[in-house]
Amino acid sequence: MVDERPLVMHLVFSFDVGGLENGIVNLINRMDPALFRHMVVALSHCSPDFCSRIMREDVEFVSLEKAPGHGVKLYPKLFRLFTHHRPSILHSRNLAALEAVVPAWAAGVPVRIHGEHGWDVSDPGGTRVKYRLMRRLYRPFVSHYVALSVQLADYLVERVHVPESGLTRICNGVDTSLFHATMGGRDLLEGSPFNASDLIVVGTVGRLQAVKDQVTLVQAFALSCSLAGAAGKRLRLCIAGDGPLRGQIEAEIVRAGIGKQVWLAGARSDVPRVMRGLDLFVLPSRAEGISNTILEAMASGLAVIATDVGGSAELVQPGKTGALVPAENPAAMSEAIARYAGDAELRRAHGLAGRQRVESEFSVDAMVARYVSLYQSQLEAAATHGAAA
Repeated sequence: MVDERPLVMHLVFSFDVGGLENGIVNLINRMDPALFRHMVVALSHCSPDFCSRIMREDVEFVSLEKAPGHGVKLYPKLFRLFTHHRPSILHSRNLAALEAVVPAWAAGVPVRIHGEHGWDVSDPGGTRVKYRLMRRLYRPFVSHYVALSVQLADYLVERVHVPESGLTRICNGVDTSLFHATMGGRDLLEGSPFNASDLIVVGTVGRLQAVKDQVTLVQAFALSCSLAGAAGKRLRLCIAGDGPLRGQIEAEIVRAGIGKQVWLAGARSDVPRVMRGLDLFVLPSRAEGISNTILEAMASGLAVIATDVGGSAELVQPGKTGALVPAENPAAMSEAIARYAGDAELRRAHGLAGRQRVESEFSVDAMVARYVSLYQSQLEAAATHGAAA
């Protein structure tokens, strides 16, 4: 029997642990299976462990094992992929996957949606002319754009010349049943050396790479242990995630002499439990879009300290749900950590306000509904245009 559900092909550079990728997992898992089929294509590699997070058995994963450099050499393979599977919608994400819209257009994919989720560390704020020109070059091959933040939407309209009618802003959503606060105190976290109830555990979750800048967090944490007075002796740091920056982070921990106060937890499949094992969340990124991890921390009832980059200011309300500090500024970050370390009531109040904000404005069901509406409207527009032609 022919499956008449439209196929949505989600195309990313890699499908592994990350906020962008986790958003795809949430989208596929929560969308009504009767509406669309889904396929995930990674230009580089799909991690089997990460793929297992998708609960639907009808989703296919394809790893193209792209070599370094421009993807034009991959165009023939992409063209064959598109012509074989005949997706109704290609949904590419971020600049690394944008070039795939050309072979998709050549293969006759009727709807080509491109999402901009955040900046790379090599192009903070979209300031590099080369990348802006690349986006303009590919713009005619994109049917519609999705921006996750106001900053990204403004950039696409003002700098890439995307018409406002060709752009939809859809913020990330978080599963508030999966990410929730503890009933009282921190949860015990498997493997953690910091489960004692009298400790104050500061933490972050994310891939260990330059754009996430966990090195600055280590430096700030070391300073905060002195700034926080008596509370500083109870401070501990948990860094969950793995990646190429691990060696540099380990070296900084040794240099700062805080080895007994820091736990590198590695990659974790139990992020909701990790969040509930913290007292305070910090995101030290140099660049962000709309951060899934900030939303997950807020949903978990944690006050959040984040660097004032990308869309973080759209999520964290200083003085209400957390604090914003300049990027790559250990001194400012350490002051914020010390302030929260010394005031448990402030942590509790800001964590509660963050949870309430997520419930009212950033639910995963609202996000999924907006993507369904976008997919359906773009398919209808493509059908109407095709009939007119």
